[in-house]
Parts: sequence; structure tokens; C-alpha cells
Amino acid sequence: MTVIDPETQAGWVPEADEAGDEEEMPLSMRLSIADTLTLGNATCGFMAVYFTTTGILIPHLTGSQESGMARHSAATAVILMLCAAVFDLFDGLVARKLRSSPMGAELDNLSDLISFGLAPAYFVLVYGMVADDAHQRVAALGAIVVLLAVVLRLARFSCVTLKDGMFQGMPSPFGALTVVSIVLLELPFPATLLAIVGTAWLMVSRVEYPKPRGRLAGAMLGWIVLSMGLLAAWAFEAPGGQLLLQTGCALQLVMGAVIPLFATARRVNNFRDNRREARAAQLP
Repeated sequence: MTVIDPETQAGWVPEADEAGDEEEMPLSMRLSIADTLTLGNATCGFMAVYFTTTGILIPHLTGSQESGMARHSAATAVILMLCAAVFDLFDGLVARKLRSSPMGAELDNLSDLISFGLAPAYFVLVYGMVADDAHQRVAALGAIVVLLAVVLRLARFSCVTLKDGMFQGMPSPFGALTVVSIVLLELPFPATLLAIVGTAWLMVSRVEYPKPRGRLAGAMLGWIVLSMGLLAAWAFEAPGGQLLLQTGCALQLVMGAVIPLFATARRVNNFRDNRREARAAQLP
């Protein structure tokens, strides 16, 4: 309550206890450095949708035949998805080194849904509308499969506790880049659709993928930078840019199929080592 001093007629308020009355922002509302990187991930995903719409879909619907603009926009959209993958890689590293707010896990899932679920699914949808040999409704079904696969994968990741160092199913950033690589390969439509559905299945499967830590994180970052360079060369029609891009896209598909084999081989070797140790322990 405000008290009036009769001599000065000035109002004064008793000093509040510094520890008890000081208003602070709730801990759940504070953004950490890792959370800021996560928001960068979401921004890149949204901008990928924007460039796919304004540079590819709208010119197609309006009858514009500027193939160069479509190529630049497609490259920009995919580069933005790659940037989102970089943000996703570093927000996890920063969160482990420093800290993340209580909102960190939720922000990460929501951002991943935008950048690695909505953006690649929308890319597939637009591909089905602009490609000469594509079937729009079938492509829309493939886009829905990609989106739902990412939704299920992220939901399972939040609910299931796995052994340290491994993912169950293809990680959504890797899956998104594999999906757009399939589209950029410009294969016949049936082959493209089958490969997209197969990638979606890998994301919700029980196939194990290693988490990008240590040297693997560095290798992944190097691959992302190289992919950006290949996309830029393709967008600006550099000599051999088309061949370089298709080679990079093909390597992305090969890695998606081969990387789980290393995890499986390591699991088999660990199983054999454990059996040897158990037999050795039983010997007198």
C-alpha cells in the first residue's frame, strides 16, 4: 500500500525484498543459444517453402517459361534446407556443451517438422505439378507419405529412449536431403516415387543410424558444404554442373543405404565379442 508523508505529501513505497519480489522472466520462457539456432532452423525451412512457391510453382501456374529462375529457386530452396541441417547439427552440440531451455526439445521437434517435413514434402508436391512426366495426385500422395513419416519419426523420438550414439530410423534431416536428391536426379516418375516412399519407410523403420558426433559430425558438415557448392554450380550453369549435381545426389542415396550397414556390422561384431567373452568366462 502507498503511504503518504504528511510533511512532503510525497508518496513512497517500502523497498521490496530483493530476493522475493523481484520479477523475473520464467525459466521456461528464456531462450538459450541452442534455442536461437533451432529457430534459425525453422526460418530456413519456411524460406525454402517460400522460394519453392515463388520461384517454381507460381511461374509454372502463370505460364512463365523462365527455366533459369526455376533452377535458381530450386537450388536456393535446397540450400536453405541444408542450412537448416547445419543449424540442427549445431544446436545439439551447443545444447550439450552449454545448456538448453526447458522449451529446447519442443522447439527442436517443431523446427524439424517445418524444415525436414513440410519443406521437402512441399518440394515433392511442386515437382509433381511442374514435371512433364509426373502425375500430380500421385505426387501429392508421395508428399503426404514423406510428411507423415517425419511426423511419426519425431513423435517416436520424443517417446522412445534408445541407446546412446544411435538413431532408430533415418534421421529426418538426412531423410529430407535424400528426398530432394531423388527429385533433383530427374529419374522417371515411377522410380522417383518408389525411391521417395522407400526413404520415408527408412525414416520410420528400426534401422539404426549413428548420431553425428565427433568426426562423423565434421564429415557431415563437410558433405553439406560440398552439396551447397554443387547446387551453386548447377544453378549458375557452370561447366559440368549438371553432372556434378547428379553425382552428388546419387552419393546421397548411396550413403542413405550404406550407412546403416556399418551400424549393423558393428552390432554383429559386438555380439560376437560378447559371446567370446561369455565362453571364455565359462572355461575353467
